[in-house]
Order: sequence, then structure tokens, then C-alpha cells
Amino acid sequence: MKVGTFDTRSGAIARALATPKGVIAGGWLFLVVFVAIFAPYLTPYDYDIQNLPNAFAPPSAAHWLGTDEFGRDLLTRIMYGARTSLSVSSVAIGISVFCGMCLGAAAGFFGGWFDRAVTVAVDLTWSFPEILVALILVAIMGPGVTGTMIAIGVAYLAQFTRLTRAQIMAIKSETFVEASRSLGAGHGYILFRHLLPNALTPVIVAAMLATGDAIILEATLGFFGLGAQPPTPSWGALMSSGTAQLFKAPWIIILPGVAVAVTVFAINLFGDALVRALDVRAGLREA
Repeated sequence: MKVGTFDTRSGAIARALATPKGVIAGGWLFLVVFVAIFAPYLTPYDYDIQNLPNAFAPPSAAHWLGTDEFGRDLLTRIMYGARTSLSVSSVAIGISVFCGMCLGAAAGFFGGWFDRAVTVAVDLTWSFPEILVALILVAIMGPGVTGTMIAIGVAYLAQFTRLTRAQIMAIKSETFVEASRSLGAGHGYILFRHLLPNALTPVIVAAMLATGDAIILEATLGFFGLGAQPPTPSWGALMSSGTAQLFKAPWIIILPGVAVAVTVFAINLFGDALVRALDVRAGLREA
């Protein structure tokens, strides 16, 4: 029997949302995504307009989270920073998932010299921490949103390549695959009709969990000034600008850090609920 169909995954999401931690985590993630999308309509301030006489203003009725060193509303910049951090992380993980599934599926299905070459390259990349790979690539391509997306995408490529390869190798000898092959189905039909849909569920769960790590990595690169460049806000860049004012205006570094921590915690919490609903822990361990 096939697993990993759309109905199974959508039902698992509903089951995950039915749990208390799924509701809490899902609610926070919905709020963050909503704020990121509609930030221009939710705040009366511009994220890039300076108001120097109002610099370092503490939280008040006019500025709920205070202002930064240039008098810009911190809540507004955190809301726009959510847009940057979430979009960069999501696109980067999307790149990793797409490329990793293509490489892993081809390596696991065809085997031979191609499988050995992919495995060696993936294991070589896997031996380095993601932050080191990302720093090297950003140093080569230069700072900015595009470079950060590509760097994070390459940094997590090995994870999804290994996971997809393991899933394909475990499924390709199943009876329904052999039956399809005996009926004259070609490689492409077997791969895209039978193997990849059945390997998709654990990859989706792993992608969600990796998105939290990607947010932290994007914030780290932004903290070092290698992510989105001023005046575009990101959570990491906001924390970096607040280090010099830690004792004068601690809200500048603390509040973006809280946004990162709570969002990543919510992603991991909802991901754990989704793993339990889908029962894919065994598949994740095989990678």
C-alpha cells in the first residue's frame, strides 16, 4: 500500500493541529507569517526612516517596543525583519529540498558510479558544519539576500540528499515497484509516480525542522553583517546593531532575539507534533 499521499499528509497536519502544542506552535507561526506578509499595513511607521531626536526611546504607547539608535520603531523593524528572515530561510530550504531530492532520488534509483560520486560529495559536505559552509560561500559570493539564500541552501543540501536516497533505496525493491516494472513502466514513470511520492513525507517533516535551523543560520549571518544589507532589516542584523547599546537600550538586542527563539521553538514544536502524527521517526533515522 502506498503511503505519503496528499490525504495522509493533510490529515496528519489536522491531527498535529488538534494537539495542544500543535495549536500553540501553529498559532504563533500563523501570526509570524501574517505579520511578515502584511507588515506595511499593520504599522504606521516606515522601517527605514530615521528620527534621530527619538533615538533610544524606551517602550511606550507610541512605540510599543521602543526605538533603535536611529529613532526607528523597533516593532516595525522586527515585523519587516520577519519578512526577510522567513523568506530567506524558506527559499533556501526550498532550494535544498528540490536539489537534494533530485540528487538523492537519482543516486538511490540508478546506483552505480553516479551513486558513489553523489555519496562521496555529500559526505564531504556533511563533514563540515553548516555555518562554516555558509560562511565560505557568502565570502565567495558576497553579502546580501541572494548570496545568503544560496549559501544556506547549499549548506543543507546534504541532509535532504541523504534522506531522499535512503528512502528511495528502501522503497525501490517493494512489490508494487517490481509489478510496475514488469508491466513495462519506464524509469521516469516509476521514479515520479511511485518512488518520490512515497519518499516525500519524511522529507517534508525534515524540511520543516530544518527551516528553524535555517532561521538561526540566517540570523547568524545577519549578525556578522553578511546577510541582508542596511537598511533592509533582519532579525540577526537587528541583534547585531543592538550589541553596542546592550546596557543603554537592551531592548534593541533582546527583543529580536526573543522573536528568533520563540519562532524556532514553535517550528520545532509543531514539527515534533507533525512527526508524531505522521509516524516517520524511523524514516528520519535511516538518513
